[in-house]
Amino acid sequence: MFENLKGNLRHYFSNGPKAAFVMSLILMGLLFTIFSMRKTITVVIDGQESNLITYKGTVEGALHDNKITLGPKDKIEPGIETKVKKGDQIHIKRAVDVEIALDGKELSIQTAEENIESMLSAEGITIEEEDKVTPSIDSPISKGLKVDITRVETKILAESIPIDFSTVVKKDDSLAKTVNKVVQEGAQGEKLVSTKIIYENGKEVDKKVVSETVVKEPMDKVVLQGTLGVLNVSRGSGEDILYKKSMKVKATAYYNSGSNGNHITATGTSTRRNPGGYSSIAVDPRVIPLGTRVYVEGYGYAIAEDTGGAIKGNTIDVFFPSASETYNWGVKYVNVYILN
Repeated sequence: MFENLKGNLRHYFSNGPKAAFVMSLILMGLLFTIFSMRKTITVVIDGQESNLITYKGTVEGALHDNKITLGPKDKIEPGIETKVKKGDQIHIKRAVDVEIALDGKELSIQTAEENIESMLSAEGITIEEEDKVTPSIDSPISKGLKVDITRVETKILAESIPIDFSTVVKKDDSLAKTVNKVVQEGAQGEKLVSTKIIYENGKEVDKKVVSETVVKEPMDKVVLQGTLGVLNVSRGSGEDILYKKSMKVKATAYYNSGSNGNHITATGTSTRRNPGGYSSIAVDPRVIPLGTRVYVEGYGYAIAEDTGGAIKGNTIDVFFPSASETYNWGVKYVNVYILN
């Protein structure tokens, strides 16, 4: 370079002392300019320092002089357009390969970021509050790092669910056991159920009820159920005979041997035999209270109106108007049905 410069100067100036002096001044100026452009700087690449010499005035020129190239994701500080001066430091961080599993895809990227969080931000990957990142977002970046991002979505499902009504059975002492009478129809209620459902990458992983609010109470169905037994005999009307309870008794018979055929019972009534109605019988009031209406098997309907000295415990005495009927009855063990 200097030889060429000297030749050119000789072309324009003679070999006289004056010309030689001028040429020396020019050479000295050029040398001063060249040496003033010479700078020693430090380049730190991934923590490794190197001292470099450059005659360029910018970071980009200094790197070019020393054949240092930058990848598209490498980071450099200061920027390549920055002016450099003697003793400056340039820091370069080389990008490394990282695998990211995201939304069902495997992404291969290069990054020179410090940690996963800054890498995702630089790549424009948005992480929602509930999303899971493995390793954690503050983990440092290293070559070959594998990052798994699980998208987490929470939904609250509100649905109206019917509430079944209950059936309430009430005993009714006026109805036969075979009778079930609906006195109030049931009606379903309604409740609002909120369910929290968690999805990971679109798949349901958890589901639980978080609240239940009754918006309409159900109405019970009310059924009357009879308690009375049904006697399979008829009074001629075809109606069932209902009774509260039954008992096995010893049944004797009596008649009025007086001249007028009448006898005043313990309740003040006259004894009577009424095959189509109620007849008189004698009872032990401790077992069958006086005034109780009964049905006597083989005898018919009767009212407990009388008592007797021999009538004790489960024993009754049925009335007949004649001695022959009394003798024909004799002594029997029959069922007595206490009527309603």
